[in-house]
Amino acid sequence: MSNDSGMSSSIPRIIDANTVLEATPMEVLVDAIDRAFAHPPVAPERHHHTIEVHENEPDATLLLMPAWRPGKHTGIKIATVFPGANAVGLPAVQAVYILSHGKTGQLLAIIDGSMLTARRTAAASAVASRYLAREDAGTLLMVGTGAQAPHLIEAHSCVRPIRKVSVWGRQTEKAKNLIERVEKDNMEYEVVSDLETAAKMADIISCATLSEQPLIPGAWLKPGVHVDLVGSFKPNMRETDDEAIQIARVFVDTRAGALSEAGDLIQPIAANLFSEESVVAELSELCSGTCEGRTSSDEITLFKSVGASLEDLAAAEMLINLIQ
Repeated sequence: MSNDSGMSSSIPRIIDANTVLEATPMEVLVDAIDRAFAHPPVAPERHHHTIEVHENEPDATLLLMPAWRPGKHTGIKIATVFPGANAVGLPAVQAVYILSHGKTGQLLAIIDGSMLTARRTAAASAVASRYLAREDAGTLLMVGTGAQAPHLIEAHSCVRPIRKVSVWGRQTEKAKNLIERVEKDNMEYEVVSDLETAAKMADIISCATLSEQPLIPGAWLKPGVHVDLVGSFKPNMRETDDEAIQIARVFVDTRAGALSEAGDLIQPIAANLFSEESVVAELSELCSGTCEGRTSSDEITLFKSVGASLEDLAAAEMLINLIQ
């Protein structure tokens, strides 16, 4: 396998999902993503294209996400989001990541992008929780039971002393299956059907859905809660309502991405209920120490992510260094 200083083989490494999972321990990955935001690589705005699927099915999305560290590595993720795939038992998000040598362009690795995305997305949310959630946050509400959910539970538990995890999903059986996959002896788990009651009790609320209607209104948010919004990545998608955005201190992974794609922000901005200037900071400012995160125990914080190509590159670089 090649490294930064030279190359040992012209044959690229094929890295499957299981290898990605095994070689990205969350504690290490969270630190890697934190460093990447503090010292970001070149990361141009991603290409975002709508794909018509069928007149009776929701449109799909094609994403092209490049990033590079001059002289070290160049990477690009090709991802698709097909909301209707869940109906036939497939994940909505599928992707491949291509990593090349930063000096010669030699292809180094072809990586399962879906697992890479799941791991780095969760790690970015954990980085945000590191700066924004209360240090004593012990209860986590996971809203959504899809492919991202188990990684988010793991990630938040890495940076905060989570003792109880509540899971809400539209299908109770999927919520039960999720708990069976992530259950650990030192934590309490429960499936909840009353989302309002669970939200009002949670210290951290993490949402990873494809919802187009708000699931967590501001009226449910208790003082000191941290809200982590992962799912909505298009202007017509919402996981919280306008009140939640107005009463929280709002942070984003990147302003460019969140303010152009996230319905949770775009819609209240269009209604003159929120402004771009009201976003307190993006992750690079938190991680570099140029902006303060949580400032009191009772303030409500909210983190909105849509994904950033620098996260993919950081995860891919960490991955090949661990397995070579």
